[in-house]
Order: sequence, then structure tokens, then C-alpha cells
Amino acid sequence: MKNSDNKLKLILIFILSAYFANFFHELGHWIVGEILGNDMILNINGVRPKSGEYIGNTELFILCGGPIFSIIISIIFWCLIEKYKIIYLYPVVFFVFFSRLLVQIIKFDLQDEAKISALLGMGRIGKYAIAIIVLATLFFITWRASRVLKRNYKDNLFYGLICILCIFLVVITDLIIHLLR
Repeated sequence: MKNSDNKLKLILIFILSAYFANFFHELGHWIVGEILGNDMILNINGVRPKSGEYIGNTELFILCGGPIFSIIISIIFWCLIEKYKIIYLYPVVFFVFFSRLLVQIIKFDLQDEAKISALLGMGRIGKYAIAIIVLATLFFITWRASRVLKRNYKDNLFYGLICILCIFLVVITDLIIHLLR
């Protein structure tokens, strides 16, 4: 990024993208939960059944909804990047990958992918399989979009730092909303 105005615009788009991508991920859980008959509560940074318990054996499918929706939104924005080569679409693709990567590093056992592996009975070694599949898919999409847009490692390092701020903003916003209820 050469122009500071463009950098500021990109940062603002990253912030909006963080809220959008995070909400879309949670919406995936919510939609699957509702389709399967659970009365779900949707928050900006989480979803849960109103009753506190999932109906029957629906938890596995509900957990899959978030990562699947994250991959879908990445694919949509990647296709738009491939076609139009617009840098302002990149924050969604980058944020989805980076946020999934970061949460896997920070609190792996609490994430969708680890819970999915556990529910599938994948054992100690297999517990990373779903995370690896999701992250590899998102990495490929991000790498390809980065190549199309001619982003280098310095650009992506800068975007990673922005994403850390964005994740913090999403979490703080969620906490504030919970406190105001």
C-alpha cells in the first residue's frame, strides 16, 4: 500500500469485514441449529441453544455450520477478487483465514474444529484433522487472492496486525452488548 489514504480506508474496511465475517460464521451455526429444530440465540461472537441443550444429536452439525459458512464467504470473495481484482474485497478473505488461525493457536480445544473432531471420535492425533482441513482451505484461498492482488509478506504482516485489533474489537463489542443486557 503506497497511499496513506488507501491504508486508512483499508483499515476501516478490515474492521467492517471483521464484524461481517464473524457474524456470518455465527450465522452458519444459527441457521443449521434452527433448521435442526433448536431454538437458537445468535450473538455477534457466539451462538447457543436457548434451552442450554442441543436437541438430540444436532451439536455436530451445528458446529460444522460456522466453519462451512466461513469457507463459503471466503470462496465468494475470492471469486470476486479473481474476477475484479479489487483490494477492498481482500480484508474479508484475509480476516476469515487469520481469525480461524489465531483462535486455533490461542484456544484450540474450545474451537469448532476441535469439538467437531472430538464428536467424530478422531482421538489425540486426529483431533487436529478438521482444523488442518479448514485452515488449509482458507490458507489456499487467501494465498491465491494475495497473489492475484500482488500482496507481499509485508502487506500481509500489516494485515495480520490489523486483524488482531479487529478480533479485539469484535470481542469487546460482544462483551459490551452482554453487559448492557
